[in-house]
Amino acid sequence: MSSTRSRCLLSLPAAAVAAMAATGAATAAPPDALIAAAKQEGQLTVIALPHDWCGYGPMIADFQKKYGIKVNELNPDAGSGDEIEAIKANKGNKGPQAPDVIDVGLSFGPSAKAAGLLQPYKVSTWKSIPDSSKDAEGYWYGDYYGVLAFEVNADMIDKTPSDWSDLQKPEYKNAVALAGDPRSANQAIQGVYAAGLSAAKGDASKADQAGLKYFADLNKSGNFVPVIGKAASLAQGTTPIIVRWDYNALADRDTLKGNPKVQVVVPKTGVVAGVYVQAISAYAPHPNAAKLWMEYLYSDEGQLGWLAGYCHPMRYNELVAAKKVPQALLNKLPPAQAYKNAVFPTLQQQDATKEAVTKHWDEVVGANVK
Repeated sequence: MSSTRSRCLLSLPAAAVAAMAATGAATAAPPDALIAAAKQEGQLTVIALPHDWCGYGPMIADFQKKYGIKVNELNPDAGSGDEIEAIKANKGNKGPQAPDVIDVGLSFGPSAKAAGLLQPYKVSTWKSIPDSSKDAEGYWYGDYYGVLAFEVNADMIDKTPSDWSDLQKPEYKNAVALAGDPRSANQAIQGVYAAGLSAAKGDASKADQAGLKYFADLNKSGNFVPVIGKAASLAQGTTPIIVRWDYNALADRDTLKGNPKVQVVVPKTGVVAGVYVQAISAYAPHPNAAKLWMEYLYSDEGQLGWLAGYCHPMRYNELVAAKKVPQALLNKLPPAQAYKNAVFPTLQQQDATKEAVTKHWDEVVGANVK
């Protein structure tokens, strides 16, 4: 995943994840027949799941303990493209190098389905997954997301910004950076879209152009810093405000341990989410274990496990409304209210934004980010 994902540190130990399962009534249990069939297969092969990404370490351990099924872990540092290639390379192989399941960026779901690499399965909590983040036939389905937030060095910034419009104020001169080059990095491209969505008052059709104008103005005023924002540049003060995925920012807050003090703010408007998806290989050697894994991931227990790693599960709003999220965990996150109006751009919107931003950034904004 190192090639496509920034890593997200665990915020709670394994014991805490297990304890969360007891905080509310669990969703419907998997069918006994599926559990029996999965146990008979005896193994699940996963790929590209670092233990410090979205809470996967404790979740894998809990799944093994709960069902007595060994989890065979392949290449934890692989990227989404590597996962797809692993399926292709092992079509006729039922051995330990053939992945049963994948966890990939949103755009990889439809393309893998079109290539015949996936098999459909609808978990028991299927209706809770937003239609915009799943394949209607069940070939792929959103698992968790992050939203673009402001990561702020509170030792340097006296007044924390609360919305995109705040970043244009004179007090934030030489302060605002993106977490990537918007001419090539998806996280930065989506940052331009989010700013534009806010400036266009939620009109997605105008967000791309509005976002470019927003950053052109930010650059002209001297508020924009053309440096790729990272934890190190935040701590050094080079980029005291970084626009990045909330789970990366929250992980930095843990890593920096108060030096400097970090505040993570979800803006009031222009809240844009980035989704990852789950899918089962069409050639899975352990199809029943794969289905049981999906049932686990989309249960209350699995969804809270992802949340413990700062990645918002797809059923987040439902779990909060049902008071199934432990207060101790909520206290480590931005307010739940901040996520209620999150916008999930379609693949078509993402493609259009990528084309507009990468093509026109230089001429409209004129900042060489590096």
